[in-house]
Amino acid sequence: MSDTALPVSLDRDSLVPLAVQLADALRTAAGDGHLRGGDRLPSTRALAHRLGVSRTVTSAAYEQLHAEGWIAGRHGSGTYVTTTPPADRPSKGPVPGTPATPPTLVDLTPGVPWADGLEKAAWRRAWRAAADPRPTYREDRVGLPAYRDAVSEHLLRHRGLAAGTVLATGGTTAAVIELAGAVLSRGDRVAIEEPGYQRAVQAFRRAGLEVVAAEVDEEGLRPDAIPAGVRAVYCSPAHQYPLGSRMSASRRVELVELARAEGMLVIEDDYDGELRFDVAPLPLLAALAPDVVAHLGTTSKILTPALGAGWMVAPPQVAAAVLEYREATGTRPSPAGQRVLVELARHGDLGRHLRKLRRELSERRSLVSAALTSAGIPVLGDDAGAHLVVPCGSAQEEAARMAAAERAGIRLDGLARHFAGTPTVFGNLIGYAGCSREALQAALKPLLSVLGG
Repeated sequence: MSDTALPVSLDRDSLVPLAVQLADALRTAAGDGHLRGGDRLPSTRALAHRLGVSRTVTSAAYEQLHAEGWIAGRHGSGTYVTTTPPADRPSKGPVPGTPATPPTLVDLTPGVPWADGLEKAAWRRAWRAAADPRPTYREDRVGLPAYRDAVSEHLLRHRGLAAGTVLATGGTTAAVIELAGAVLSRGDRVAIEEPGYQRAVQAFRRAGLEVVAAEVDEEGLRPDAIPAGVRAVYCSPAHQYPLGSRMSASRRVELVELARAEGMLVIEDDYDGELRFDVAPLPLLAALAPDVVAHLGTTSKILTPALGAGWMVAPPQVAAAVLEYREATGTRPSPAGQRVLVELARHGDLGRHLRKLRRELSERRSLVSAALTSAGIPVLGDDAGAHLVVPCGSAQEEAARMAAAERAGIRLDGLARHFAGTPTVFGNLIGYAGCSREALQAALKPLLSVLGG
């Protein structure tokens, strides 16, 4: 079967990353009928050649669409558009007896950064400078020295962490995969927040680990809910994903004391820890207990996931195991994204962008939160980060809200899909970083009608 012709054009002058543009174009094509269930897509390599972009761009776009359920891979056959939309999202096709879905949706799902805020001149300057060094044939499994220095300064200035050994990573999920393969063994039990980050769940399971649930509440992960006999626990204490709670100081102390007593590794996912507003940052777990905590950070939420750049600060024995794993598997983080971050930090552009980002997202958070609360709609998890949660009473209500929102031209997410087991809490996640301020304001009135109805 030949590959399907794709109605895709990319704007290289846009501040929106190419991977995001490509994912948006394919998602739109699948929604408006240009792509149909069963259509085969080109390989990431072939599509990259066709569009004149790096394979990193096409791989990132396919990965996002696969996570959303728009595409699926068939072993030995290729990548295909799915026959039906994701189970957790309503179909983009019209429902009999209702108006067709508008062709352009305001995407209020979480996890999308504010890419429009990147200053075009600074972004171009960083990429030009990153391309200046001559290619090297020497593999750097630790990460570029200048990158690790920039991350150390960033962590000290913005997260209050005096980092020891910093390892470059390909992002949070890549780091989780490495920890699963380097530090843990098949059959080991790993506790993860419930609800929690499902890519981490899948990374652990695919490594042959047993994932067990640990309950969260308004104070974050409950250490007393961690089952006995686990080798590691994965958590997001600064802004729990997806509920948005912040782990209290007493819980942090309790968790690290438990880790020391039980010999557990704590994996701290600080995916959006820089995005705090009217709350003071609590100490990182890695600052409290550097001997038992592997701290993970990423540029995905403060810049763009297209960079594929993150970091790990871990105890010496954990860092050594990760480097040994990289040596054995021939893997290493790509230096391109590292160089871009170095250049942004060198010229002060990273700090300026973070200040601008916090101010913009704080105003957006206030805009959305005030509109919801003034309409009598409760919100959770709006102290930090780039999303909040509107709770509801059932899976049916959650799904109905998403369907109604999509008919009104708004894409929402639901809590149910963030459970590794049976969902027990329901609600809708509202991200406010991934669209323009104007689109967000325009979406508020129909959003209130959907959530308040």
